[in-house]
Amino acid sequence: MGMMEFAGNWRELQLETLVDLSLSLGGGRPEEELVEELLHRAMSTLDARAGIVVTQTARGREAVARAIGMPESLDVLERQLRDGEREALRHGQAIRATRPDSALAAELIVAPMSWQGGLLGMVALADKESRNGRIPFSDEDIRFLRSLAAIGAVAVATSRTVQAIERDRQRLAEENRALTNVAVKEGFVGESPPIRKMLDLVRRVAPTDVSVMIRGESGVGKERVARMIHNFSDRARGPFVALNCAALPESLLEAELFGIEEGVATGVSRRLGKIELAAGGTVFLDEIGDLTPALQAKLLRVVQERELERLGGRVRIPVDFRLITATHRDLEAMVESGGFRRDLYYRLKVVVINLPPLRERLSDLPLLAHHFLRVFSEKLGKPQPHLSRDAMAALMEYPFPGNVRELENVIQGAVALSAGPEITREDLRLVGWGQAAGEEAAPVALRDLERLHIVRILKRVGGNRQAAARLLGIDRTTLYRKMRRYALIDAERNT
Repeated sequence: MGMMEFAGNWRELQLETLVDLSLSLGGGRPEEELVEELLHRAMSTLDARAGIVVTQTARGREAVARAIGMPESLDVLERQLRDGEREALRHGQAIRATRPDSALAAELIVAPMSWQGGLLGMVALADKESRNGRIPFSDEDIRFLRSLAAIGAVAVATSRTVQAIERDRQRLAEENRALTNVAVKEGFVGESPPIRKMLDLVRRVAPTDVSVMIRGESGVGKERVARMIHNFSDRARGPFVALNCAALPESLLEAELFGIEEGVATGVSRRLGKIELAAGGTVFLDEIGDLTPALQAKLLRVVQERELERLGGRVRIPVDFRLITATHRDLEAMVESGGFRRDLYYRLKVVVINLPPLRERLSDLPLLAHHFLRVFSEKLGKPQPHLSRDAMAALMEYPFPGNVRELENVIQGAVALSAGPEITREDLRLVGWGQAAGEEAAPVALRDLERLHIVRILKRVGGNRQAAARLLGIDRTTLYRKMRRYALIDAERNT
């Protein structure tokens, strides 16, 4: 075969490689796959001994790196380049670097992955090999590598755009799900001194972007306060993403928080976690005290470094979010007993907001009751009824262990069942609180009061925990935890 014919065949091979690569890199594939394929195409076509493809973020930090025969590191590659060579790459020029004394490569050709005036990464090959030993890369090899890198840059930019669109889609879906679960769209209702003090603290802390911990019993409105902080902050235009840490087992919770890569398990597809979905906005983690030690350590690393790795992934992803947490547990006691990390505790409690239970702000109860009357009357398409004097007295006497959430459910049920313009004590269906003759007196201790109330609710619904949790205004996980705390599970089995 003559030299002219060989050169023609070689150019044809390179052209076919470029066309084939353009087709295979389309469709918004994950960036890791693009980088991997780009590396193998470049090395096999140009017969390189070693090579690396590395992409970088807008701030110039390493995003994805894949290498064969050399370290997977942007820093290692850049140390092989001189200032003038790095400047040429930033201006979109491919370079040849001869380093006879380098342990990494005697000859290095590097092409920039340029896109819209910026540098998305680099493709570098070391030491071209042939049957007769090592030979220099030709000028045509460099031109081919530059074309290959240009195609790769377009593919990476497309992948990032598709990922951003998918993130927005998932975020919108998350916000829609959250909105459908919010029964009351207005602000936090209350005029009592504890609530006015709390609202003043919310107004002062919201613009600061510091971490906030909200403390209070179940049902007092911790998520509503977290939404207020978000809505009053500079992140109000970003997403608000909430997650109850007590509602999921550890294996699922880790994926929900940090995301998961495709192929981690059979049938698992890539999914972004709540922290990534909250980019530019706020993450609200309820029941933070229920995190396992392993997840506490991983969350601490994300809070400190503002980077995360998805479950099964190797890429460190920069994240921008504000963290608001909530708990009803005694975290200080958990820290002393080793149940909660001290370093994470201090990271989370930069500002603490304490929400009082409903029994400590009874002056707000009539306001809340009338607020819920209006909301649910509109929602159910019924004329708004009014509470009889006896019904209001019953509400003021009732302890409401489920707090505002339980009051909301009581009023919702009363509005749904009321047949006339007035809601009576009987319409409230307060689980016969203190009504039955000869019934045991209400215990003095709040713990005993809550236990008795749970027992009464369970009896009323025939032991159906889902129905009991709904009436109590708590989720099934919280009800199960309370039943274990009060030894009701064993009692239930023995009846």
